Amino acid sequence: MSDPTVAGRGRPVPTAGDTARRSVARTRRGRRLREYALFLAFVAPNFLLIGVFSYWPVVYNAYLSLTEWDMIAPVKRFVGLDNYVDLFTGNEFVDVLGTTAYFMVGVVGGSLVLGLAVAVLLNQRLRGRGLVRTMVFAPHVLSGAAIGLAWLFIFDPNYGLSRFLFELVGATSPAWLTDSDWALPAIMIVYLWKNVGFCAIVYLAGLQNLPRDLYESAALDGAGAWRIFRRITLPLLSPVTFFLVVTTIISSFQAFDVIAVMTDGGPGGATTILSWYVYDKGFIAFQAGPAAAGAVVMFAILLAVTLLQTRYLERKVHYR
Repeated sequence: MSDPTVAGRGRPVPTAGDTARRSVARTRRGRRLREYALFLAFVAPNFLLIGVFSYWPVVYNAYLSLTEWDMIAPVKRFVGLDNYVDLFTGNEFVDVLGTTAYFMVGVVGGSLVLGLAVAVLLNQRLRGRGLVRTMVFAPHVLSGAAIGLAWLFIFDPNYGLSRFLFELVGATSPAWLTDSDWALPAIMIVYLWKNVGFCAIVYLAGLQNLPRDLYESAALDGAGAWRIFRRITLPLLSPVTFFLVVTTIISSFQAFDVIAVMTDGGPGGATTILSWYVYDKGFIAFQAGPAAAGAVVMFAILLAVTLLQTRYLERKVHYR
């Protein structure tokens, strides 16, 4: 008796079950292809925009850093790593890096400490605290140009608010923006004033989500306010602190608008941080190569700082 599943040439004859399984498989493949096509249709425009406006400028900037170009000539001259060598063998760029580090440490450290202190005060049950919270956060949403103009008046040595306050205590107001010793501290005060509200609001949100039972247990054990703050509040706020450290460091490297309005990087380069140096070289001196090289260095520093924070600082973070 012959096998009914074998055709005359030895090939198996498909059964009804095989046909049904193949049909189901084809249907699944078709559905998967349609899902992929739909996914690409929705995602491709976003990837295209991100590629054109985010990644392509980075790649093109890296190429410009290897050229000599005045932003007018039709041809860019390839010079290899000469721009980087010039940056690190000259005193100007090293001074800019030092100024940037001083500015970053002062603004980031001050913003975190003052923001936490303000958040602890705003977390108390005080009358009108909603209005105070709004006033504290308001500077963060104001434009840098408006803030710069307002503080130009405050720091004016002849008729500004600073002179009035110093005269109240019998002192003379320094020439904030024209004295190279005071210009950078003045800019740091403005950025501190702008950042403290943001840090305070973020810290306040963290404080209000801390578990009350831990505080009640610590109080029953006789722990004082400072010990509770040091042993419970600060560790539990470490995720918030980590987030603020990352974001404020990045924003401090991008500081530009207030400097542009108040000092133009002066006097004598006293307020020239890395972001202003890139702008000055590129759009005032028309030296695209050094400007692009400075931007690449800034990108590398930010990347290294972020990786170090993620690798080492995050270990100190206590997630509940």
